[in-house]
Amino acid sequence: MRPATQPLHLLSATLAGWMIRHQQRVLEYLVEENRVLKEQLEGRRLRLSDDQRRRLAAKGKRIGRAALDRVATLVTPDTIMRWHRRLIAAKWTYSAKRHVGRPGLMSTIKAHIVRIATDNPSWGYCRIQGELKGLGHRVASSTIANVLREQGIKPPPDRPSSWRAFLRAHWEQLAATDFFAAEVWTPFGLRTYSVLFAMDLSARRVHLAGITRHPGEVFMGQIARDLTDAVDGFLARHRFLICDRYTRSSRPAAGPSPKPASRRSAPRPWPRTATPTPSGSCARSSPSA
Repeated sequence: MRPATQPLHLLSATLAGWMIRHQQRVLEYLVEENRVLKEQLEGRRLRLSDDQRRRLAAKGKRIGRAALDRVATLVTPDTIMRWHRRLIAAKWTYSAKRHVGRPGLMSTIKAHIVRIATDNPSWGYCRIQGELKGLGHRVASSTIANVLREQGIKPPPDRPSSWRAFLRAHWEQLAATDFFAAEVWTPFGLRTYSVLFAMDLSARRVHLAGITRHPGEVFMGQIARDLTDAVDGFLARHRFLICDRYTRSSRPAAGPSPKPASRRSAPRPWPRTATPTPSGSCARSSPSA
């Protein structure tokens, strides 16, 4: 057994020696190539990036200082070792996680502040602060003021309002009223009647208030009392009533209102387009003569 293994050991040693000599020649060539490239700089300083320094430091530490004395040509072994020490120290500095000053406000909270201020033009900073607190965000009123100032939104007294914002803010307390014309056959022929209806906008519920051929002051006064009755009035719980200036009915706003102290004009007039009737058809808001 022993004489048979000697040729294998000799072959393995010969092959290992040849590979070591070949690797040594490759290293000598690479070292000489680096020297040639360094000579092309003609004394100019070689500028390396941070990534290149990290790569040289990681490789140089593995082969050791003794090997760097033989193969390092770009910089000295001391420089490579210094780069490696800085690389290890940077691991424990947490510089990437450091932030100077207070942390910034989340973009989600900023979006909430802008949306609340836009949808509710009459709300001040403290009111917006309370609304954000209900959503689980604790923000100072001064921070809210800074965010709105950055977005170009003015304080509540000077903040412009829109018809859409008004409707969204008071949708549950809004009602509308209008006339539509109905042609009725009577013993005296075809007659045109004016039908007054009221609509709860939030519930989309329509109430027929009355029908007459002559919607005058007496008729409108009685209708106003019926609609605003405290017990069963259709408009008892509403604060705002949308109506057009229908001149055929004499003084249509002479009757009592649900809450006179809360009356205010809408930002823009209600669009006078075709109004849906309870029967499903559409008629113009102004009845024909």
